Amino acid sequence: MVEPGITSSPADSGHTLRGSIGIPGIVFLVVAAAAPLTAIGGALPVMLAISNGPGVPLAYLAVAVVLLLFSVGYATMSHHVVDTGAFYAYVTRGLGTTPGLGAAGLALLAYTAIQAAVYGLAATTLRGIITHYGGPEIPWWVLAAVLLLIVAALGYRSIDVGARVLGVMLVLEMGVLTVLAATILVRGGPGGYSATSFAPSTFFHGAPGIAIMFAVASFIGFEATAIYGEEARDPRRTIPAATYIAVVLIGVFYAICSWAVVVAYGPAQVEAAAGADTSGLVFSAAARYLGTGYADVMNILLLTSLFAALLAFHNAIARYLYALGRQGVGPEPLARTHHRHGSPYVGSLAQTVSAAVILAVFVLAGSDPVLNLFTWMSGLATVSILVLMVLTGVAILAFFARHRVDTRIWHTRVAPALGLAGLAGITVLVLLNFTTLISGSATLAAVLLALVVVFFAGGLLLSRFSPSAR
Repeated sequence: MVEPGITSSPADSGHTLRGSIGIPGIVFLVVAAAAPLTAIGGALPVMLAISNGPGVPLAYLAVAVVLLLFSVGYATMSHHVVDTGAFYAYVTRGLGTTPGLGAAGLALLAYTAIQAAVYGLAATTLRGIITHYGGPEIPWWVLAAVLLLIVAALGYRSIDVGARVLGVMLVLEMGVLTVLAATILVRGGPGGYSATSFAPSTFFHGAPGIAIMFAVASFIGFEATAIYGEEARDPRRTIPAATYIAVVLIGVFYAICSWAVVVAYGPAQVEAAAGADTSGLVFSAAARYLGTGYADVMNILLLTSLFAALLAFHNAIARYLYALGRQGVGPEPLARTHHRHGSPYVGSLAQTVSAAVILAVFVLAGSDPVLNLFTWMSGLATVSILVLMVLTGVAILAFFARHRVDTRIWHTRVAPALGLAGLAGITVLVLLNFTTLISGSATLAAVLLALVVVFFAGGLLLSRFSPSAR
């Protein structure tokens, strides 16, 4: 029996998702969204160049600790709230319908923005690979459209199909990074095997706040474990385990890989090296330690890493739309599931259309796919997801204070409160350094932050004027 005030998968809606993914499948889905090769090959060199240099590995571990504390309450609440709306459902159960719909607006903004950002970077990466091997110069938006169609086809089908595709891609990209890190750490670098990266004094060198800001951006996607609760085997066991595994895996993996890059160039030289060759730092290390052929393979797998992230975010957005349709807040067709695949196929189609519209806007404006589309949208997504997690942290504390369904103090009070405090601190750091994150002006930063407010306020207004929401 379901406790009062607690939701499970609705049995009376007539719209049911189907799937049978286990812990490995969900871990693949969420870690793929974090795109490890993209984080290490793309974001890490920027972090090394402009933040705290050799102290970056400790930044990943610090963020992982905060997210683990948040995950304790998040995973505990998943025992009592099984809903594809995830953050939206959690905030609704903890704080009420009005803030819940505000959270839904933020979630749709965050995942839509980060997916649009990845389309820009993925299309540019694909174009670079084609020209590298003697192919023609193809406009980036044409390649983005091809990727969009492939993602749409996979997103339309069962979640099990997507999980298998992402699983293969994730194993490949993490495999090449593992081999690179192991080779560097076996052979050593100009500074030997210095562990100075994990010293507090090194962490506080330079601008640690910027390192924390980029590190948390590299974790975006881990929180999506709860989205797949209705398509998982034994969700009350699967979702908590997948959440913990995803956070630990991402945090430890990023810390080891970033430390290996520091070792490859030396703690004293890595900042200068990253500043001189930001886009090629990691690939140059791969060519030096394992040969140019290996670096070429990494470039190709960077594309598959980005594609995996596209598919993971597509699945997440489709399920948010499905949840809104099922609750009567969004159009009813969004709640329809495919008779054969058991997938939220209408939500998937709607997501494909929205992504196409956003890409078209940037194309018509003549924007650069990396400097504008990727940078601006990833910054917007980072702020949105942080605000969303802070709201969820408050909702978790409120939920367990109201419903005495779990008496474990650590799981329902202490860890969630510590995680909330950490997330609030990180959010302040990101806001203070937001202009750096988007590589733009103060005016652009103000516009993007205003979008966060608009989407949250839109959800609040929907609650006020929608009979179904009330």
